[in-house]
Amino acid sequence: MNEKIALARSDFPVLARKVNDAPLVYLDSAASAQKPQCVIDAQADFEQHHYAAVHRGVHFLSAEATARVEAVRQQVASFIHAQSANEIVFTSGTTEGINLVANSWGNQNISAGDNIVITEMEHHANIVPWQMLCERTGASLRFIPLNPDGTLQIEALDTLIDSRTRLLAIAQVSNVLGTIAPLDLLIAKAKQAGITVLVDGAQGAVHGSVDVQTMGCDFYVFSGHKLYGPSGTGVLYGRADLLESMPPWSGGGAMIESVSLTEGTYYARPPWRFEAGTPNITGIIGLGAAIDYVTRIGMAAIHDWEAELIHYAMDALCSVSGLRIYGPSNREGVIAFNLGQHHAYDVGSFLDSYGIAVRTGHHCAMPLMSFYQVPAMCRASFALYNTREEVDKLVASLHRIQQLLG
Repeated sequence: MNEKIALARSDFPVLARKVNDAPLVYLDSAASAQKPQCVIDAQADFEQHHYAAVHRGVHFLSAEATARVEAVRQQVASFIHAQSANEIVFTSGTTEGINLVANSWGNQNISAGDNIVITEMEHHANIVPWQMLCERTGASLRFIPLNPDGTLQIEALDTLIDSRTRLLAIAQVSNVLGTIAPLDLLIAKAKQAGITVLVDGAQGAVHGSVDVQTMGCDFYVFSGHKLYGPSGTGVLYGRADLLESMPPWSGGGAMIESVSLTEGTYYARPPWRFEAGTPNITGIIGLGAAIDYVTRIGMAAIHDWEAELIHYAMDALCSVSGLRIYGPSNREGVIAFNLGQHHAYDVGSFLDSYGIAVRTGHHCAMPLMSFYQVPAMCRASFALYNTREEVDKLVASLHRIQQLLG
């Protein structure tokens, strides 16, 4: 284990607590990761000593807060290798970022007879906004199907796209199966056909380095709370020329150049055009601290440790009788499973009684549950602070549950 990874666990205060008289084993980071002390401290310090509204004041605190928020914007741009900080729009999370694209770019570029291609493994946040857009415009939604092992039927893309395909919207990593989308191949096919590409990076940005320019996507979205940062924060990356051409989605303060009752409104340039109202200033400061934190550890080191944990866990879970694991052998971050015929909620409740936190349910991916013909799954998700010993506890607890439930 990398030395920085080995020391990182102590940076997360919540991991020292007990749940149901047992040491907490937190395996739900794909839903929301825990926060290191430096993120907690950064937000508290800002609230205590620096807080002011941004972009509107000439006084010292406002100017200081504005400079810090804009510094985080540049930091995010560097983190995902955007060409400019002006390509970074702050949002409340991945969901808002996708909805922003659907309601701004989508309303402008999608019309009756057009189609949008997504996959069968998408999170609801990358399904429902496009369904709503299709309902408004008369466009249609098409799906890249799955193989039984949870990989994508890439060859189907050639039959799905045509001259009326306007958008490919795809998760970088499935939040349920851990399936890693072959973005290089998919984006190359889309670009060859002149199709705009949005990548849902909610489960991708946290597990390894991201380079949106090398990737070649037009939009990339991710959430702060999965990257060890605050909830209510997120990022939409958009190519500069696309953002310049897009109308605002929300109206209000901060996104205008001028407003007149008689002559209408002139909007600010991107990214501020898309940031109406007072932003989550403290959250943005916390997001910057989170990016600082993972950058210090190293995204490559984080990726390597999590990959090692996944491999260890996949091998260890094979010893549990009746356990079915969903998804491919090559995966990122998560392991979804069911234990025999026992409902995921029952298994999750037993695990909770042993101090082990996993996610149970449909994971905002009901079409995926339908594909596997199950109502729910258990999901263990891994982060930089998890250990082999925690995997051992999970496996031992599943053996115990199997014996109790039969």
